[in-house]
Amino acid sequence: MSAITLSSASPTGLKVDAVVIGIASGDDGPALLAGAEPVDKAFKGTLTETLRQLGASGKADEVIKVPALGKMKAPVVVAVGVGSSAADGTPAHREAIRRAAGAAARALSGTKSAAFALPVGSAEDAAAVVEGVLLGAYSFDAYKSGDATPPLEAVTLVGAGVKAKAVKDAVTRAEAVGTAVNRARDWVNMPPRDLFPKAFADTSTKLGKAAKLNVEVLDEKSLAKGGYGGLIGVGQGSANPPRLVRLSYRPTRAKKHVVLVGKGITFDSGGLSLKPSDSMATMKCDMGGAAAVVAATLAIAEIAPKVAVTAYAAMAENMPSGDAQRPSDVITMYGGKTVEVLNTDAEGRLVLADALVRSGEDEPDLIVDVATLTGAAVVALGPRVSGIMSNDDDLSERVHDAAERAGEQMWPLPLPPELREKLDSAVADIANIGDRNGGALQAGLFLKEFVPEGVPWAHLDIAGPAFNDSAPYGYTPKGGTGTAVRTLVQIVDDVAEGRL
Repeated sequence: MSAITLSSASPTGLKVDAVVIGIASGDDGPALLAGAEPVDKAFKGTLTETLRQLGASGKADEVIKVPALGKMKAPVVVAVGVGSSAADGTPAHREAIRRAAGAAARALSGTKSAAFALPVGSAEDAAAVVEGVLLGAYSFDAYKSGDATPPLEAVTLVGAGVKAKAVKDAVTRAEAVGTAVNRARDWVNMPPRDLFPKAFADTSTKLGKAAKLNVEVLDEKSLAKGGYGGLIGVGQGSANPPRLVRLSYRPTRAKKHVVLVGKGITFDSGGLSLKPSDSMATMKCDMGGAAAVVAATLAIAEIAPKVAVTAYAAMAENMPSGDAQRPSDVITMYGGKTVEVLNTDAEGRLVLADALVRSGEDEPDLIVDVATLTGAAVVALGPRVSGIMSNDDDLSERVHDAAERAGEQMWPLPLPPELREKLDSAVADIANIGDRNGGALQAGLFLKEFVPEGVPWAHLDIAGPAFNDSAPYGYTPKGGTGTAVRTLVQIVDDVAEGRL
């Protein structure tokens, strides 16, 4: 992780390897953003023209390097584009700055130090820059032989007022969040032979105890004894048995209690309803929901809001074998409801259902579950947008707002009651799939059946953005993205502040 320091000094006098400034797309070419003034002055007002001559446009993710030629102590100026940025102070502007900081950090891989002179007109702006840097500097090299290119090591955030307490507090929070997102990315990127349910549970336990969280882990014997039919059914075909991990953060004087539930399928072959081989290649990411929930809870414990948080990570490996559950099996979930399993590849909702019912015993004020649940969500929303479903329309909108402020793209989707009949079963209380039309919505309706009565609940389907199998962009790497961590932390902060 890059080390972050704050400075109110001019970036031109700092002994760093590069100074990063921002440029926007203007009508007449690139336009310098606030923070770049001292650098432009060092260039005697010629920086904009120099950038134009180098072909800069200011579009998002554009990175242009300009030799300083002795005009300042740093040898290089790095101009990074933000596109047609929205007005300062808006979530859209902050996300543009966050993304620009990430693009610059990626471009500076192998560089030891850099000063970021991007717009920091508020504590929230400073936090956006720091998050962007930490996320953009991420790399996963644990399985590469030889010397990998090291990420940017040391970052100085410059600007007037950056040493104010509000800015320092915001930066501290941003560091906790950035670390959590990168931790979730690491888990998603790990090969499933190394991150099977027990290994994931052991790691979560170690980190949870280090963060002074209360930790409970149910192994396969405890799950069977307790009647967790979803977890047992999904995991019974694998040599690696399932786990249910419960992390509990309990601050003094907490007035509200939020439960976070994450799908933790450490590898999804589809079970006996076997996936095509091409669809299986990225299924190490099917525990992205559990990774987000555990990582977010660790960050929340560090940030320490006055809200109680309980996290459930439902972990299993979905494999075909002679012991695997079969299409047409009927399983009894935790709490007693029966489910006809018509497709063993619709397994995430089964493990989530067990955890949702169990969460009712904690008497929460709000439940949010996170899952790489359906390919239908990707078809509907594309690879960069998560779906939001809820039993409360106002909550859906507030979660959407929280995600926007956190810098994550999510969109509310309905839960049409007429689709519920698609899940009717002739032999059980409910079937685990309906037909292909509105598949993401039917999955949400299935989960809704297991939400404790009277508790506001939101379901985040992160199937699209949890894993980026395309080229890196902004602060988003190829591979695991850590999607939903920032939104979950923001939701808990909003509960603490009475906004949600």
